[in-house]
Amino acid sequence: MVCKTRNMLEDLVREGSFKWLLGNRSSFDEEFEEMGKSPSARKNGLPELSPMANVIVGRCSRILGMSMEELQENFKSQASESIKQPSDCRNFLEYCCFRALALSTRMTGNLSDRRFRRLTYDMMLAWEAPAAATRPLLKVDEETTVGREAFSRIAPAIPAIADVVTCDNLFEVLAASTGGRLYFSVYEKYLNGLERAIRKLKTQSESSLLSSFRLSKREKILEVDGSFTTLPVLQHVGISTWPGRLTLTDNALYFEALRVVLYDKPKIYDLSDDLKQCIKPELTGPWGTRLFDKAVMFKSISLPESVMIEFPELKGHTRRDYWLAIIREILYAHKFIRKFQILGFEQDEVLSKAILGILRLQAVQDVGSAVPFRSETLLMFNLCDQLPGGDLILETLARMSASRESERTNNLSSGNGMRSIAASAIFSNLGVALGRSSTVPQAGIVLGEIVVGDTTALERAVRESRKSFKKVELAQATIDGVKVEGIDTNLAVMKELLFPVVELVKYLIFLASWDDPLKSLVFCSVSSYVICREWLGYVFALVLMFIVVFIVLTRCCNRGRAIDEVKVMVPPIMNTMEQLLAVQNAITQAEELMQEGNIVLLKLRALLLSAFPQASERIVVALLIMALVLAILPCKYIILLIFLEIFTRNSLIRKESTERWTRRLREWWFSIPAAPVLLQGTKEEKKRK
Repeated sequence: MVCKTRNMLEDLVREGSFKWLLGNRSSFDEEFEEMGKSPSARKNGLPELSPMANVIVGRCSRILGMSMEELQENFKSQASESIKQPSDCRNFLEYCCFRALALSTRMTGNLSDRRFRRLTYDMMLAWEAPAAATRPLLKVDEETTVGREAFSRIAPAIPAIADVVTCDNLFEVLAASTGGRLYFSVYEKYLNGLERAIRKLKTQSESSLLSSFRLSKREKILEVDGSFTTLPVLQHVGISTWPGRLTLTDNALYFEALRVVLYDKPKIYDLSDDLKQCIKPELTGPWGTRLFDKAVMFKSISLPESVMIEFPELKGHTRRDYWLAIIREILYAHKFIRKFQILGFEQDEVLSKAILGILRLQAVQDVGSAVPFRSETLLMFNLCDQLPGGDLILETLARMSASRESERTNNLSSGNGMRSIAASAIFSNLGVALGRSSTVPQAGIVLGEIVVGDTTALERAVRESRKSFKKVELAQATIDGVKVEGIDTNLAVMKELLFPVVELVKYLIFLASWDDPLKSLVFCSVSSYVICREWLGYVFALVLMFIVVFIVLTRCCNRGRAIDEVKVMVPPIMNTMEQLLAVQNAITQAEELMQEGNIVLLKLRALLLSAFPQASERIVVALLIMALVLAILPCKYIILLIFLEIFTRNSLIRKESTERWTRRLREWWFSIPAAPVLLQGTKEEKKRK
């Protein structure tokens, strides 16, 4: 009996059931030992691959139910000549990994399987050292890490974990506290959070929340907030404010006002139809004041007035920013569907990508990031709206979506293209029906966003967009560095920057004043000659050429040198009271300018309506003369007359007559009455009274 029990324990340990008793050993360590001890394992290994790559290819062969040699033969027969070079082992490794992942991700509950999690992470490790010539990783343990490139190559093959557009940003968030390298513990924690987010989605979608309103479109509930009184959500419409519960689905936003015990009938803010929706951050406060930056403003043509949804919190506005990002993600996804006229299964696929992005964001928030990050950087459609060239990324996605319909029945694309599991199949495996296409095609494999040994059009578009975005970030950093505070300081900087223009305008005014008659006469004669010969176009072209030559010479002379800093004399520092008085004076001056502008408009109205007949008759005569001049004289003579009229006013010949006519014109203008104005209160003000 004792011998039988001992044999059973030895069998269990040998099979791996009690491997935890042998210490902290990874699966790599065990398979390395197996390959070293077993002649058959060494024989089955491929000599051109590293030990890590052989282990991964062996795992893939077991998942696919074929030998490593059969996998290699299939790769040679299906791949193009450019990627099946014997020296490039990484392409073969990618081929095995993508085929195995395409099959594994079709299984239900793969994210909760720790072996699947370890498999995907080990694939990243092997991707960094695929060939036998590369430096082998002797031991795989908890301190082993993977880099950005390996993560961005393997993770997007599993739609639930990452996508091509946002995978770089996701890696930066996960590896922010570990020096740009990803540990398995962090990766596993992220997958745990992702699994919880997917379970929450399934639970909420099967709940009775808003059931009577979601039956027609089979909506899925993505997020709910305001159910607890400690974290209320407030809706502001006009001057009224109500606490309540806010629910986001894949088609609309619902707000249920809270009464004494129960919730009111939900107010629906549609995100799927083209209603010219506008969603942006907004300031709110009591009685319509603008004090707290914690709200989202929603406006559409279906609403009589805009609605403010406030997310109160003690410090910051991260809660509002999160909701703003996920609401916009659903809105942008539906805009993408409408713009490119995507229908049927592919429409569900687009919504699935948006939903998975929101779930990944929830998982990252659940894990907790060591550094702050912006929620929109982890959401595909939000990011495309912000990135330079984001429209090209969306166009590429649309083309892939259009071509995917005809190729869905194939498991492999022509040439070297590989296929990945559809995003909507993730939810189908969980039993969550998506929209109108409640069933996913049996194959579940569509043209993926990853290609073995090459980059897809989507990856190229994302790469080019990120290069442009880096340039924008560098430029924005310089902008943030030169911003100064204070109205007087900004005016001083602007004055210094506009110094050449100001000096040029001053010199033209000096010539027009005829203080130096000789210079003014020469300028007037040359300008008149240029106008008569119709050379104004050449003059402007010459000015542009002068600017071009100046820029080129400056670039050649200052190559390698930093740009000279603009030196500004800082005005005396004003205290708080002086700053308030300066602001008050500026407001008063602006008000006076608006009053003068309104008086001019009212006098013109009086002239047009003949409120002062004598002045109106003069206007009629003047307008008739101007119309005849414009109809008869060529354009160059009209320009010449305008130039001579303006420039020779202060000459010795015309100075006296100019002063006399200016005085008469001023007296005539002051004699014109303004049209009457009647101020009426709005209906809203009457209601408030």
